[in-house]
Amino acid sequence: MTETVDVLVVGGGPVGACLAALLMRESAASSKPLSVMVLEPNRPALLEPGSAFDTRVVALSRASEHILAKAGAWSRIRGPRVNAYERMRIWHESISGTSADVLVFDAAEAGEPDLGHIAESRLLQAALLDSYAESGGRIEPLGLRSVHVAEEQVNVRTEAGAVNARLVVGADGVRSAVRDFVGLTADVSDYRQTAIVATIATERAHQNTAWQRFMRDGTLALLPLADGSTSIVWSADDPLAAALLARPASDFEAELDRASDHALGATRLVSERSSFALKGLSAHHYVARRCALIGDAAHVVHPLAGQGVNLGLLDAAALAQLILEAARQREDPGALRVLRRYERWRKSEVAVMNAAIASFDRLLAHGTGPVSRIAQRGLGLVNRSAEIKRFFIRRALGMSGELPRAAMTGGP
Repeated sequence: MTETVDVLVVGGGPVGACLAALLMRESAASSKPLSVMVLEPNRPALLEPGSAFDTRVVALSRASEHILAKAGAWSRIRGPRVNAYERMRIWHESISGTSADVLVFDAAEAGEPDLGHIAESRLLQAALLDSYAESGGRIEPLGLRSVHVAEEQVNVRTEAGAVNARLVVGADGVRSAVRDFVGLTADVSDYRQTAIVATIATERAHQNTAWQRFMRDGTLALLPLADGSTSIVWSADDPLAAALLARPASDFEAELDRASDHALGATRLVSERSSFALKGLSAHHYVARRCALIGDAAHVVHPLAGQGVNLGLLDAAALAQLILEAARQREDPGALRVLRRYERWRKSEVAVMNAAIASFDRLLAHGTGPVSRIAQRGLGLVNRSAEIKRFFIRRALGMSGELPRAAMTGGP
């Protein structure tokens, strides 16, 4: 027997789970709550107290914090495994990490309690799925077999049968099967870089500070974790990354000391190194008839600004807002008019962020010409302007641009 739901979310990662939780919680009080189903074959196990930190972490902005609170997940996330960072120090290899030209963002100077939080991706996903399930949502551990779009609904075949939905949301990542099934295309760019991630111990305390150094052959970020250790995301040009991954731990640590400019003193690996190739993706369209893409299924940006998950959560909040508004007006959530509004909204916002990130990578990490040298020296100029720093802090907090209501208010 084929089941019918209002919204079928394919992919229960942080972005898909956030959309599902927002829809369930926000429509629960209405006279006709939305029926939502999530397909996620790999639901993460709960984290054991005291277990080692995952190497895959995310930097959550203030906007994301508000969205997660609205989704009922922030209270589940915030705790001993999440760390607020209060400062950011950003510099180019052409200057010393102790120079007055290092760009420093400080939460206290901006009148903020912090600049964001560092959390494990798995913790984020588990908290959102738990919130969704607690609100009455269903998580089916099933893979996708086919998608057929008809006039009034979408027929989805899974490993266990069929589901009909008025709207299918592809939250299934960069290799989105939903995107392929409905014929949405995307531009894919190869950064020719590999991200190396690991957890390290450092000689000096991380001071609740996120550190980022731009170099000719990539970018290194040091992210402060709650137990005093530090997570690294080293986006290195492919030849360098291959050499770094092939070296024994002691040699890698020596290279990391050099690349970090000894910002935290000597470093020591406390986890295995893992890596993934860096590619950009931009879907030509985020929507088709009765289908929408969110998160990495729609766009993938370079990780140097830590905005990938934050952009995806904004997608989820924007789409949820429009679906809920349509439901209150007894409008079909899969109506193309509703979906086009989502596409126009989020595609333009993502394009602005992607252009900024690409410029940082091109000018600060890899640039050698006169324009790049001006940009590299410009970090020091920005550091001496309180007004410009406030602008960038607001951007880092995710509190600029056209924001969904959930990103501005949060809370229950």
